[in-house]
Amino acid sequence: MVLPQRPEGRRLHPVTPWRRAWAPMAALFAFAVQDPERARQGAEHLTPGRLVAGLAVLLPLIAAYGFLSWWMTSYLVTETELRIRTGLLFRRVAHIRLDRVQAIDVGRPLLARLIGVAKLRLDVVGTGKKDELAFLSEREAVALRAELLARAAGMAPESASEVGEAPSRELVRVEPWTLVVSLLLLGTSWGTLAAVLVVPPLVGWASGSLWAALVVTVPLLGGVWRGGLGRFLTEFDWSVAESPDGVRVDHGLLDRAHATVPPGRVQAVRIVEPWLWRRRGWVRVELDVAGGGGEGSDVLLPVAPREVARAVLERILPGMDPWEAEAVLRPSPRRARRVVPLWWRGYGHGVTATVFASRRGLVCRKLSLVPHAKVQSVRVTQGPWERVFGLADVHVDHGANGTVTARLRTVEEARAVAAAQAERSRTGRRTARPERWLT
Repeated sequence: MVLPQRPEGRRLHPVTPWRRAWAPMAALFAFAVQDPERARQGAEHLTPGRLVAGLAVLLPLIAAYGFLSWWMTSYLVTETELRIRTGLLFRRVAHIRLDRVQAIDVGRPLLARLIGVAKLRLDVVGTGKKDELAFLSEREAVALRAELLARAAGMAPESASEVGEAPSRELVRVEPWTLVVSLLLLGTSWGTLAAVLVVPPLVGWASGSLWAALVVTVPLLGGVWRGGLGRFLTEFDWSVAESPDGVRVDHGLLDRAHATVPPGRVQAVRIVEPWLWRRRGWVRVELDVAGGGGEGSDVLLPVAPREVARAVLERILPGMDPWEAEAVLRPSPRRARRVVPLWWRGYGHGVTATVFASRRGLVCRKLSLVPHAKVQSVRVTQGPWERVFGLADVHVDHGANGTVTARLRTVEEARAVAAAQAERSRTGRRTARPERWLT
């Protein structure tokens, strides 16, 4: 057998073919699920002799596919980009500009940790999907991340490959007990659990069908998992550290994740404050990073006291104080109650010297902050019902394809806010730090 010419660049870890060999098995499983009747008929005609013969043919083919797929995959770091070549039948070459890299994650799933390998995922401006190198040895993944971050910072190529991982200083670590209590105090988890106990029996009793009850139960159990045990496993042993190459976030019990967000790439911050957390003074901090996939895609702190959150944010976005922004919030005018009864009290808007701030929510408050230098555009919109009462919304778009909205302002105020915000954004960009922070 003559192997095809493998592309230039470095290879992935030799364990990768075994991972890729699962793709044909997954395709067979998907076929069986899509057409269970034909799969059942095929299984009825399957004798032990045919099974052995089938495995004798199938397993070498799967192994050959995994090996050839690995053989045709490589990556190469040039002076300006990371080049990833993949594909056995359909070739794909990803050209990732290093100055467009927004964040780099090192993922270590449980089995990968046992073998000593890791995968590297990159957030890049303008792409909704993360590019991935799976798998590399743990040492190679860490070294490659350090090299890419050094190149993204503007370091010379000959120096970047030798710089190694920058030292870090831990800022905060979330204790497991604090995480457990915070999850127990979330009303969504208890609400979903109550729905699991009530809704399926009612559906089963009304329809007289066990299958109908199961169909309702499965998605509800998924909600309980995501809001309870699944979230605990994901956010276990959460730590945030600062280093010259950015903010480092480590977390996870089974799947250990290590993310690095370079300086200056945070586009917006969101402070989430559930009702039952307020007496304890706890908040959740989320980030919008360009290329990170939109709202809620990046968590900085799953739970932390307000002062701790402020200290961490001060290290990431110097000069920004979320509680100063909260203090200058002004509620919507009283006439807004005719547009959104009761919930209009949850809306607020304010501006400080550094950020555009907007709050929404009564039971679960969400305070969104956009640094003036990160604002891409400003819009004023008015629905027909808002026009009747002389109200309007101000939308601020930032670089992570997200929008922060100051809802239900008077028309005069909305126009003044939009004009002033456009000027603040223009002058704010003059003092912003460069994208390549070592240049």
